[in-house]
Amino acid sequence: MAKKPVLTKAEWAIMEAVWRLGGSPSVRDVLEHAYPLGEKAYTTVQTVMNTLERKGLLGREKIGLVNFYTPTRSREELANAEVSSVVRRIFGGSIPAVANSLLSLDGLTLDEIGKIKKLLREKERELKDGGS
Repeated sequence: MAKKPVLTKAEWAIMEAVWRLGGSPSVRDVLEHAYPLGEKAYTTVQTVMNTLERKGLLGREKIGLVNFYTPTRSREELANAEVSSVVRRIFGGSIPAVANSLLSLDGLTLDEIGKIKKLLREKERELKDGGS
């Protein structure tokens, strides 16, 4: 299997804009959506989008003089790849160590704890029923 790409902060910002916009946005569309106050230059966004295309994360179609880009992977797929990378690199592959770290963060609320418990119960049921 091919190596899963790890995205930079700038690449994540661009991909988030592409996913939110849907369809096949142009560089200009992404620039205006991701950086409405002109925080980045057109050429910077274009360079990042071209890098994402080389990484195989965006497809490009040229219509006239304008390039239109479509994501080749879902947000969930890339997020899962990033989390898997962090689990391997930082926690030695230990999911309980990740959970312990997350639960130790400041700001965890009782409501969030309830949601985590619900997710764990659902996963436990899934595994007992023969799921992955």
